[in-house]
Amino acid sequence: MRSSARPTPHPPGAVLRVATYNIHKGVRGLGPAKRLEIHNLQMGVAALDADLVCLQEVRHFHHRDAAQFDHTWFGWPDQGQAEFLAPSGYAVAYRTNAVTKHGEHGNALLSRFPIGSIGHHDVSDHAFEQRGLLHVPVQWQGVELHVVVAHLGLIHASRLRQVDRLAHFVRDHVPPGAPVLVAGDFNDWSERLDVPMRAHGLRRAAPPHGRVSVATFPSRLPVFTLDRVYLRGLRCTGVQVPRGATWARMSDHLPLLVELALE
Repeated sequence: MRSSARPTPHPPGAVLRVATYNIHKGVRGLGPAKRLEIHNLQMGVAALDADLVCLQEVRHFHHRDAAQFDHTWFGWPDQGQAEFLAPSGYAVAYRTNAVTKHGEHGNALLSRFPIGSIGHHDVSDHAFEQRGLLHVPVQWQGVELHVVVAHLGLIHASRLRQVDRLAHFVRDHVPPGAPVLVAGDFNDWSERLDVPMRAHGLRRAAPPHGRVSVATFPSRLPVFTLDRVYLRGLRCTGVQVPRGATWARMSDHLPLLVELALE
């Protein structure tokens, strides 16, 4: 379950360890084979030992799944999934993106450091996909770091418009000199979002020497880098993707971990 050792030589406290993870609503499989993974995900999130955990496809409630798993060994958690997954002492921020027949889901941030006012911005591009940005200021190293958790659309043209709306949101809600971290599932199968993100002053967090595979999807045989972190005012000092049968079981995505320092 444990991820590999931290790759950075920086002393403790000088490096911010950030994870982004699409948890697939805490369940896997279909029909009779559908299984509850939220309890395993709770241990997985703790094992990441991240200062900030950016989560997508997080449920606050779902009546049908709660009823289905109510009589299983561990059962559906009484709390929302964000609160259930948060290690002891972490602050929790959650906002709904999509409302469905039986429940809803959205983005969440779990933070080891104090957080400010929680914001949410709807970036849905059409009626068939409800998408949003979760914005949370975090106090770290004496500065206010602005964290945005994102889950972009399935259509490339939609993603381009959502990147533009993300950039407008950052300009309207984040001071010009403040560091910014945008993390999440970008659904960018064709690797075409880096250029428009750079045009808005956000560059992708990448291994310092380019020797680490950062593919996170699908979890059993990862070939796509859908899960990413984009930065402003920060630099990346290390990247990890935990792998193995346990991680592959819990979600269709693997978590991505990056280690960051202030520029």
